[in-house]
Amino acid sequence: MPEQEQTPKIQIPYEVKREGAEDILYVNYSSISYSPSIADSPDVMEKVIELLMENPNVSRVVLKQQKNYNYNFEETSYLIEIASLYTSLLRQEKILSREKLIMGADNFFPKRYNDLFGFLYLLKRDPAFAFFELKKFIIEARILSDKFVGLEKKDQENYTAFLEKIYSLLISTSLMKKLAYYLEDYKKGDRGIYSKIFSPNIIPNFTLTRLVWSFPENAEIVDQYDISLENYDVSNVSILRKKDESKLFYHLNPPENSLTEEHNILLNLARGVLIEHQPKAEEFTDTERTRQVFFNIAKDLISDLSAAKKIKINFSDLNKLATILVRHTIGFGLIEVLLQDKKLQDISLNAPIFQLPIYVRHQDYDECLTNILPSFEDADSWAAKFRMISGRPLD
Repeated sequence: MPEQEQTPKIQIPYEVKREGAEDILYVNYSSISYSPSIADSPDVMEKVIELLMENPNVSRVVLKQQKNYNYNFEETSYLIEIASLYTSLLRQEKILSREKLIMGADNFFPKRYNDLFGFLYLLKRDPAFAFFELKKFIIEARILSDKFVGLEKKDQENYTAFLEKIYSLLISTSLMKKLAYYLEDYKKGDRGIYSKIFSPNIIPNFTLTRLVWSFPENAEIVDQYDISLENYDVSNVSILRKKDESKLFYHLNPPENSLTEEHNILLNLARGVLIEHQPKAEEFTDTERTRQVFFNIAKDLISDLSAAKKIKINFSDLNKLATILVRHTIGFGLIEVLLQDKKLQDISLNAPIFQLPIYVRHQDYDECLTNILPSFEDADSWAAKFRMISGRPLD
């Protein structure tokens, strides 16, 4: 079996939640010291694939820590295919069984078993490495076939055909088709190849709405500007044009996007406290006063938490964190940031909420797609707040 550096096994809790019309796998990595990444860590990739073997109907994977690392439907489907292949090889094909590995000559069994056990081990942790190992086994098997005669030759030919069948199943998976473009420069054990495929949306724990950080592929910048209420609450907007698409792309980069790990810790803790003290319906009749009260409470709370956690925080950062905290508790989250942009004329959320991004109508660029993917929970919360503020029914 190929040697790979392993970290000690840690119990990783998980749960599958039904949200809207999709099942989401949440894997809790709060007990580990490094940021969980399917691309960077063979342990994380193996754990997720094992969980997908048990939960094949999942449409998204979220790795939870100080931030949530969200893998979309396409990325999740790649891993589900590998999980399904692993299960099929082990249970249906029974590739480690004696009858499959001994087709005439018993003396070949130990090496074949060790080779295919190593292949299965790698398949969950490093499919690209597993691919090259399997190719090596096939070449070795073909060479041996030429050296034998009689029963041993027939046995070796059958074994070679068995390996080739496994190879055909592996290369037909969507992940290996996607990786094929990068295999020429691949070095065994180099996980950089996976970062080209697995690039999660990173969501702070204090919000469920996803924000796609990276620019779309082959997009050119048409315009950029800042929207700001205060010097500590500045968001950047990039207007992008994608090739062969008529609608432009509105890419929002709010201040919550660039928080340090320590600031994320403070916000997560503060949100847990503040969420227990939501304003009553009647308090929404005077929203400005209510927000100011909660802003002051948020500042005091974050200041106390920073002292308790021995995290240094200056006046500007304190105001920034308090603003973000109020925005994502009693406010409207990232919708509020959009409302600060005076160039926007309309904001649209369309069903199904959790699958479609927010659209905006821009005074200079007409209708634009955004990088904001609202969650069902946040949209439901926004609707409830709109009902309280307006006093009117909202369907």
